[in-house]
Amino acid sequence: MSDSKKFSKLSAKAKNSLIAKMSKSGSGGGDPRRVPSRRSPVAGIHDSMCDFNQLPGYKELKIHQTIAMQTGIMEPYFLCHDGLAKGTTSIGGEEYLNFSTYDYLGLNGTERLNNAACDAIKRYGTSASASRLVSGERPPHRELERGLADFYRTEDCLVFVSGHATNIWTISQLLNRNDMIVYDALSHNSIIHGAKMSGATRIAYPHNDYDALERLLAENRAAHKRCLIVTEGLFSMDGDLPDLPRLIEQKSRYKSFLMVDEAHALGIVGKTGHGVAEYFGVDFNDVDIWMGTLSKSMCGCGGYIASRKAFTEYLKYSAPGFVYSVGMPPALAATSAEALRILVEEPERPARVQELGRFFVQEAKRLGLDTGHGQGYAVAPLIVGNSLVAGLLSTAMHKRKVNVLPIIYPAVEDSAARLRFFLSYSHSKEQISRALSIVAEELPKVRKLATSFSDESASK
Repeated sequence: MSDSKKFSKLSAKAKNSLIAKMSKSGSGGGDPRRVPSRRSPVAGIHDSMCDFNQLPGYKELKIHQTIAMQTGIMEPYFLCHDGLAKGTTSIGGEEYLNFSTYDYLGLNGTERLNNAACDAIKRYGTSASASRLVSGERPPHRELERGLADFYRTEDCLVFVSGHATNIWTISQLLNRNDMIVYDALSHNSIIHGAKMSGATRIAYPHNDYDALERLLAENRAAHKRCLIVTEGLFSMDGDLPDLPRLIEQKSRYKSFLMVDEAHALGIVGKTGHGVAEYFGVDFNDVDIWMGTLSKSMCGCGGYIASRKAFTEYLKYSAPGFVYSVGMPPALAATSAEALRILVEEPERPARVQELGRFFVQEAKRLGLDTGHGQGYAVAPLIVGNSLVAGLLSTAMHKRKVNVLPIIYPAVEDSAARLRFFLSYSHSKEQISRALSIVAEELPKVRKLATSFSDESASK
């Protein structure tokens, strides 16, 4: 008779006695019928550990929301737009001037893009239905990738279903604990998280400070196998450009890879919108990795890596964010491919956005407003120097039917809090002038209000 059958025939009293002996002797091999020790294994764990309301981050969020409510700052996020968000938008049935759209080239909702999406849906449906590795590969994916590779004059390109994930999985797949990554201090969250996940030594250099980068490379490069230098083609918070020629020189001298995130530069920077390489007149292949997103000028969703074929092929078979993720919906791939064609065919679009960017800076300075490092592109910051002021000013702008969001601490230093304007081909100079005039009128009022709040808090 087997041991299990013998055990089942014992009386309850005998079973308990046997289990107790086994527990004392330390034998039993983890038998599921073991009596637990008298002290509960969770005796010292508080019930709050199973309560979402007690998560430290959530409690901090509620504190910020309470303070905002007490100071009269509206919740500026997750506003529901009734239709297309162009130069103007409808929120709650009312029209607003809109400076919170990534539709830089004004292509979203155009007939050509709508037709491209609808044709792809009719042929391929609304989903790739699987990872591309398994059975999600469709012709629009390779059409888009070939178009982007040609655009950047690289050997190949790979598109991911998420722009944020593109940076995370590309960086973490390229580097490991024997390597190092050096990135601009104002780099996007996705770059920083990709660096963390890689396990490589992480070093941030002060924004666009290439003397500091030189020192860091001289001090640290020799101690690591591979090195990756990362910058942005157009910085998403400040609207300025990197010194690409100097970065190329430094990466070559220190035998490093250079990666440029063109999320906000594609279609915006350079005479014909070909990005920061076109702006500086450098060889595109002097940059090892071109990264960008498809949710802005390309009116879709996801991200891309344009590089050597060896690298894109490696990512295609190894990057978890690609291998284990569903493929990009074919309709979005077809839409972005069509947007890329329009960009190439209509260089007047980036030229128009650049004209509006220069006008924004000139008009803001005329009104005594601080545009920070902004160089006159689609990303146009107005620095107000205090998170409370930024929140109050965004609220005041909303009341006057202008939709523009604040960027506050910890996204930026409190002293660098701002309103961030996104400029589009759909905007007019008159709309920009009107919005900036309202800022000039409201800013002194909200600064006075913020001071009164601060004084009141200090007196308590």
